Amino acid sequence: MYAIVEIAGQQVKVAKDQKVFVNRLPVEEGKKVSFDNVLLIGDGDNITIGAPAIDGAQIGAKVVKHLKGDKVIAVSYTHLRAHETPEHLVCRLLLEKKKKNKP
Repeated sequence: MYAIVEIAGQQVKVAKDQKVFVNRLPVEEGKKVSFDNVLLIGDGDNITIGAPAIDGAQIGAKVVKHLKGDKVIAVSYTHLRAHETPEHLVCRLLLEKKKKNKP
């Protein structure tokens, strides 16, 4: 069973007990968070597509850790110089449950 959910402005394909990295969320480490903007749920041959989101569907996750991503090196060939951009702030989530309320 998998789902496509919008987390922090990004669409992410998730499954239960999967760990994903997303843009940093304003939630403390160890706290639980739920996302209700579920766009698609797939369970074998049974696929439910929302328009734009599925009513009553919810994905629960736990914030494992706040991290800094890798630095990105940008090269400008017109001036032949390179510079590093700051690290992106990311958040590691552990997905715990999927719930769909039937109307």
